[in-house]
Amino acid sequence: MIVKSSVGGRRVRVHFSNAFGAMPLSIDSAHIALRDKDSAITAGSDHILTFNGLKGCTVPPGAEMISDAADLNVPKLADLVISVHVPSDTGIASTHSMGLHTAYIVDGDETAATELTNPTTAQSWYWISAVDVDAPASAGTIVAFGDSITDGATSTPDTDRSWPSVLAQRLQANPATANLGIVNEGISGNRVLGDGAGVSALARFDRDVLSQSGVKWLMIMESINDINGGARQGTVTADALILGLKQMVEKAHTHGIKVAGCTLTPYGNISDQGEEMRLAVNKWIRTPGNFDAVVDFDAVIRDPQDAKQFKQGYNNTDKLHPNDTGYKAMADAVDLKMFTK
Repeated sequence: MIVKSSVGGRRVRVHFSNAFGAMPLSIDSAHIALRDKDSAITAGSDHILTFNGLKGCTVPPGAEMISDAADLNVPKLADLVISVHVPSDTGIASTHSMGLHTAYIVDGDETAATELTNPTTAQSWYWISAVDVDAPASAGTIVAFGDSITDGATSTPDTDRSWPSVLAQRLQANPATANLGIVNEGISGNRVLGDGAGVSALARFDRDVLSQSGVKWLMIMESINDINGGARQGTVTADALILGLKQMVEKAHTHGIKVAGCTLTPYGNISDQGEEMRLAVNKWIRTPGNFDAVVDFDAVIRDPQDAKQFKQGYNNTDKLHPNDTGYKAMADAVDLKMFTK
């Protein structure tokens, strides 16, 4: 599996999750390396991942295990190869379905191989929940928390074109922010108030935000999936969504994390009731005092002549998700100075 770093460092560890498994997850071998191309690793970069000095581990249902730190020199914005061998059926795998990076799968323990022969491929991550790089004390993490638009849906796979990925590139290119890494905690289809595509944002907040390493900033962009279904069914209100978002802000502040509110981008097929809710949520996000900073993605993406539609050239035709150009415009709209205050 291929994972992109943001900040660099000389040591690295991997979090393995069995959060949604119904049975113990046995890992008998895991390796990390730098990627050359496709499934091939850079010569001499392969490192065994151990757990308290042992080669493997068993992750109980609902739990997570963190590997020992490996002495791997990780460049910034590098492709890391994480190889895992599980010796038996795992049952339901804890998976991120929209990894947007090609994963390579073969039978048997090939974790030490320099390249895989005739692998099958997928676009998901299995069991990996985080990768930590040992960085200086001045470094920190920005968590991008949201739904498919944060996940990077409809962006070009294997090119790192989601807005968090492009933002990571901007951060690393700017000396004042090169000590900040990005964690993408977007889940396609996710909602603030209800389960469905993953558990609700409120239910996963502690695990996906507060438990991440070195978090200094949180960027929240979520509610559109609640609005899409809830507005039609009359089961969701703008006030309920605002309350849910406010809960996350309060929790983050309790842990010393600053929060940027990101406005909801247009949805061309939204109902009139849904659009009223979207505008109400955006008005609250823009209101001074509700967040430590505001990133107005809506203002960047929307058609100035029709607030429900994308600006020409920014949409992939589904009237909801940006294309690569739209995602870049979103990332470029983030004022990097807010992270240095």
